[in-house]
Amino acid sequence: MPLRPARRSAARRTSRTLAALAAMAVLLSLNMPDAGAVPPLGVTARAIPDATADRVGPLFAGGLGGGHFCTAAVVRSDGRDVIATAAHCVGDPQNTFFAPGYRDGRAPHGLWRLTGAFVAPDWTDGQDPDADLAFATVVRVEGGQGPYVEDAVGGFPVAAEQPGDAAVTIVGYPSTEDAPLRCANTTALYSGTQRRIDCPDLSSGTSGSPWLVAGAVAGVLGGHEGGGTDPDVSYSAVMGDRAVELYREAAGED
Repeated sequence: MPLRPARRSAARRTSRTLAALAAMAVLLSLNMPDAGAVPPLGVTARAIPDATADRVGPLFAGGLGGGHFCTAAVVRSDGRDVIATAAHCVGDPQNTFFAPGYRDGRAPHGLWRLTGAFVAPDWTDGQDPDADLAFATVVRVEGGQGPYVEDAVGGFPVAAEQPGDAAVTIVGYPSTEDAPLRCANTTALYSGTQRRIDCPDLSSGTSGSPWLVAGAVAGVLGGHEGGGTDPDVSYSAVMGDRAVELYREAAGED
């Protein structure tokens, strides 16, 4: 007789323990990232909607109905209104529009018109591929929250002088796609002033896409061959002192 209450007590403790473990498993499953959400290195896939993708958007000619032809990304600045892209993407800034987070025909964070472009003299004078980088200021045309684009989606820091074998994530919009693609891989130096990466299907329209190292813009798709004639191999000019000076000019820093 005295043993029965002990067994019932043990059974109740076991039941409570199993219930607690089950609840913990549910909580862990909710907090654990989906391993399949991030593709392996060197694989290009549709980018999931997140804070990173929200800061990247296509550049349109004349508005959303004009078709997109390049990609840009919001970077941090005192004026909270600066984007980074390739210099060969900003030939007509007054007629160019930026839609951060654009997806499936919608611009959830508004449409922003370029108000000015900052490119290096080496690009203006001779389209030097080592200077194929631009920063531009934007102003809200419609939609979005707040008067400045950085208020709407945040901005990436800018990080120059990265190692030649840096791990880079690219987010960009091929002109035939209405959602961004993402690819990550280790880069290599093509030359002392150009970086290359092997990522498939980054075709026309991805020029200007940010090259992100640990969440900071360390380059943009462009440079050698305008970013590459093979959609499976892309290039970026190495960001050095000239790029930093250009960024500071656009950002209004002293």
